[in-house]
Amino acid sequence: MRVCLTVAYDGTNYHGWQFQPNGITIESVLNQALSDLLGEEITVIGASRTDSGVHSLGNVAVFDTNSKIPAEKISYALNQRIPEDIVIQNSREVAADFHPRHVQSKKTYEYRILNRRFPDPTRRKNTYFYHHALDVQNMQKAAKYFMGEHDFKSFCSVHTTVETTVRTIHKLEVSKEKDVICIRITGSGFLYNMVRIIAGTLILAGSGAILPDEIPQILEKRNRGAAGPTAPAKGLTMIGIEFLEEEGQK
Repeated sequence: MRVCLTVAYDGTNYHGWQFQPNGITIESVLNQALSDLLGEEITVIGASRTDSGVHSLGNVAVFDTNSKIPAEKISYALNQRIPEDIVIQNSREVAADFHPRHVQSKKTYEYRILNRRFPDPTRRKNTYFYHHALDVQNMQKAAKYFMGEHDFKSFCSVHTTVETTVRTIHKLEVSKEKDVICIRITGSGFLYNMVRIIAGTLILAGSGAILPDEIPQILEKRNRGAAGPTAPAKGLTMIGIEFLEEEGQK
């Protein structure tokens, strides 16, 4: 059977999602724990290969197994075998051909900025501390220009290798609660470092380094050097994935 996991994790201590020969990753921890639990070699397929230090509340992974353990029970057993900074939120059986990267979906991320005079040690792992005051209204104005379908070549790593850099942003909101600014973005898919570069560029707009209406020009240039810096990984959390096609859930 093919089992689908919903995985939450604090990415602080991991070298991202994808297996690395010289570092512990979320994928390698899951592969080892599942192989030990089920008594067979397991390799998970993740929906999103989050970077080193990035967190998640709802990444998705699938794997195939011959085990007789009911799919919905695997989450409970697996949580007893993995570190406390990784927690399986759900496990369920899906169709044998369901692949989380090959179906249409909407992914939602949040980038959180702690905008105050001094850092807060209790929020050091999941927010980016920025002590200069940011103009949230300017960030909101800039955010509107990202909406819709655009070529995001200016907003991805120069090392990105994809067939097309065109992506669709369904929603991009900037809000502030007390001293935390939250950038929440939902899209059809994201390029390597795209969310963090958008966040870095919105920070420039909030600081007055660029004007909100400069965003269309930055998009048109299709040049990584035109956009803002890549914001630090620790401020980024994958919120979840909505699959738009039938998962074949049992």
